[in-house]
Amino acid sequence: MKLVRFGAAGAEKPGLIDADGKIRDLSGVVPDIAGEVLGRAGLERLRAIDPNSLPLAPEGSRYGACIGRVGNFIAVGLNYADHAAESGMAVPSEPVLFNKAPSCIVGPDDTVLIPRGSEKTDWEVELAVVIGERASYVSEAEALDYVAGYCVCNDVSERAYQIERGGQWTKGKGCPTFGPIGPWLVTKDEVDTSDLAMKLSVNGELVQNGSSNTMVFKVPFLVHYISQFMILEPGDIITTGTPPGVGMGMKPPRYLKPGDRMEVSIAGLGVQRQAVAAG
Repeated sequence: MKLVRFGAAGAEKPGLIDADGKIRDLSGVVPDIAGEVLGRAGLERLRAIDPNSLPLAPEGSRYGACIGRVGNFIAVGLNYADHAAESGMAVPSEPVLFNKAPSCIVGPDDTVLIPRGSEKTDWEVELAVVIGERASYVSEAEALDYVAGYCVCNDVSERAYQIERGGQWTKGKGCPTFGPIGPWLVTKDEVDTSDLAMKLSVNGELVQNGSSNTMVFKVPFLVHYISQFMILEPGDIITTGTPPGVGMGMKPPRYLKPGDRMEVSIAGLGVQRQAVAAG
């Protein structure tokens, strides 16, 4: 099942994608793709609906962020062995965790804004995990029971803020528009995360062409691990790291500028297309 939020920014409605790839309006059934709707009972209720019984969304509707009311937006750093190598950093012995501000979340095709004064805004295609059930101290064996599904995330990053300004990485990760997610939330029964092709192009040039199979810490372990340090609530997002090909790793480094265009995709999870503009 592919769940979406569609419509004008700030006024998105819940929807699902039918067999013809069209958006069906779920606003008469649930208030949003958020919270308890993402739990096992909520998803089973949606699966029982005949999509053809739902009204079609207006043609050309904007895709919003596929999850509403996100509480925690947690990211995992250096979680791909080949990306750690291009960054000149060692593979960590435990997951590196940091937060992206939920206020940075935007739709998959919304404009990405370069922060004022930034000279090192970078791109990162990532597999994002969406929590469906409240998770605290869960075992690795049971971790996927707490997952609703997966989506594409572009973990946009300002490298000078992240690395050169002292303190933690968070300050380079949560700027406005730095968290495009979607277009869809794909429920976990339709996704095998072991070997998903992950791609990102800038101005038509393929710069990231990797796979989730080089992920160091896999999804079940990450959900288990993070739940030892905090309570994960339905609708929380964990974005799990990026394969190589980021601008910081190029020689010389290359960063985004106004007028650039990105295309971001993960097999089975859809495609994002973002223009870049000055903030």
